[in-house]
Amino acid sequence: MRFRALAIIAALAVAAPVIAQQDAGLPGAKDASRVAAGAYAVDPSHTLVGWRVNHFGFNDYFGLFGDATGTLSIDPKNPNASKVDITIPVSKVTTASAGLTAHLLKPGAEGKSPDFFGANPADARFVSKRVVAKGDKAAITGDLTINGKTREVTLNAEFTGAGANPYNKKETVGFEATGAIKRSDFGINAALPIVSDEVELTITVAFEKQ
Repeated sequence: MRFRALAIIAALAVAAPVIAQQDAGLPGAKDASRVAAGAYAVDPSHTLVGWRVNHFGFNDYFGLFGDATGTLSIDPKNPNASKVDITIPVSKVTTASAGLTAHLLKPGAEGKSPDFFGANPADARFVSKRVVAKGDKAAITGDLTINGKTREVTLNAEFTGAGANPYNKKETVGFEATGAIKRSDFGINAALPIVSDEVELTITVAFEKQ
C-alpha cells in the first residue's frame, strides 16, 4: 500500500505541470482566425519528416529527416494561393540503428552506385505547384526532388495550430501531412522488393512569421 501511495504521488507530481498548462491554455490552438497572412519560415528545430518502409514482409521500419529549411506563403482568406518550398538535408537521415544509418549513407563499392543515398547526398526539396484546401485540410501537389530526380507528389495536409511562440514571441503555424512515394522513382532500388518500394511519409512542420 505504501508503494502504491508513493507511485500515485509521483504520478501527480509529473502530471501537475501538464494540468497547469492545460488550465492556463496552450500557446497554440487549432483556430484559423489566429493565422496571420504573410511569409513564414520553417522552424528547423520543430520540423520532422518521417519515413516508413516494410522490411521483408515481417514488419515496418521507421526513419527520420530533421533540420529542414524553407518557406510558406499563406493568406487564410485565399488558402488555395498558398505556396510552400521545403529543403530536407538527406545527409542528416537518422534511424534507431547506427549500422543502418551508416548503410544509408555508405558510398557505392568500386565505382558502383550506392545502395541508398550514398555519401554526401544532395538535399531533397519539395516545391508546391497547387493547393486545394477544404476547411482545415488541404491537398498539396508539388515537385519532389530526391537523388537528382524529380517527381510530382501530393501531400495530404492538416492545419494543427497557430499562435505566438512563448519563447521567441514569433507568430507560428503548424501542420501535419501524409503521403507516399515509390523510392524506385528516385533511383533508390536496393533490396527491392523485399524492402518495400512504397515509402510512407509522415510530416510535422512548424512555420514562424517573418
